[in-house]
Amino acid sequence: MKKFVQIGLSAVAGLVLMASAQAQQPFPSKPIRVVIGFPAGGPLDQHARLLTDKLQGVLGQPIIVDYKPGAGGAVGAQDVMKSPADGYTLMLANTGVMVINPALYPKLPYSTLKDFTPVARTAMQPLALLVNNKVPAQNLQEFIAYAKANPGKVNFGSAGNGGISHLVPEMFKSTTGLDLVHIPYKGSAPAFTDLVGGQVQFMAESIPQAAAYHKQGKVRALAVTSKERNPALPEVPTAIESGLKGFEVVGFYGFLAPAGTPKEVVAKLSNAFGQVMQMPDVRGRMVEQGADPAFLGADEFAKFLTGEMPRWAAAVKASGTKMD
Repeated sequence: MKKFVQIGLSAVAGLVLMASAQAQQPFPSKPIRVVIGFPAGGPLDQHARLLTDKLQGVLGQPIIVDYKPGAGGAVGAQDVMKSPADGYTLMLANTGVMVINPALYPKLPYSTLKDFTPVARTAMQPLALLVNNKVPAQNLQEFIAYAKANPGKVNFGSAGNGGISHLVPEMFKSTTGLDLVHIPYKGSAPAFTDLVGGQVQFMAESIPQAAAYHKQGKVRALAVTSKERNPALPEVPTAIESGLKGFEVVGFYGFLAPAGTPKEVVAKLSNAFGQVMQMPDVRGRMVEQGADPAFLGADEFAKFLTGEMPRWAAAVKASGTKMD
C-alpha cells in the first residue's frame, strides 16, 4: 500500500512539475489563432494573410486564421471575448466591429473597451467621395453648392444601414448642412452599379474600387477622406484641402486580445506587429490592397479607440439608424 502511495505521489509531483514547466515556457510556445468575424476572401482576410505570413516568422509559431462570420462581426468578437486571456487568441477587426457596432446595436453582446485588450492598429482605410458623371460638379465645393441648390433631391448610396459607407456621408451631411437622401443597398457592389448608372448621385467608397472606376472615367472622385492625399488618387484633393476643416474620417484595422491578457504578452505581440509593419514588402502590398500602413502599439491604439468611440456614436445617432 505504501508503495502505491509513493507511486501516486510521484505521479502527482511529475504532473505538477510538467505544469510548472509549461507555465514557465516563454510566450508563444504554441500556435496563435486569429479570428475574423467575416467570411474568407474579403478585405480583412487579405489583410490577415499579408501580416500573419510574416508574423509567424517573427514569433516562431504558426498563425491560424479562423473565420467566424455573422452579425456584422459580432459572432467572431464573442468567440474571442470568451477565449482564455493568454495571447493565443486574437481578433482582427475593422471599424464596424470595434466602434460602429457598439453604437448601432442596443443589445450588442460585447463592449470593445471592456471586453478586449487592444494589441496593435495596423492600417487605415480612407474613402473617396464620388459622384456619377451626370452630376455637374468637378470638385467638392461645386458639389456642395449643387446639393444646397437642390435640397432633398440629391441621394447617396451605401452598402447598407449603419456601415461605414453610410456613416461617412452622414458625417459629411452634418459638416456641410446638406439635405441628402440615403438609399441603402445590400452590399457595395449593387450600390456602385447604380452610382455608375446614375440612379444615385453620390457615394463614399473604399479607395481601391473608387480609384479603378475614377481612372476608367466611370465616376468622378471629388475628394478623399484622409488627412493626406492617397497614392492611388494623387490628383484628388483631401476633403480638408477642399474646405472641410478637420474632416478626416478613415476606417481602420486592428488586432485585439481578450480582456485581462497579461501586459508582457500584449507587449510581445504588439512589438511583433511593429516589426512586421516596418517590412517594405508588407507596406507595399498593403498600399496595393488600398490600406495605408498605420501602426500603433497597444497603448496608443487604446487611446485611439477611446477617441473614436464617441465620434462614430455621434454619426450613428445623427443617422437615426438602429439595428436589432
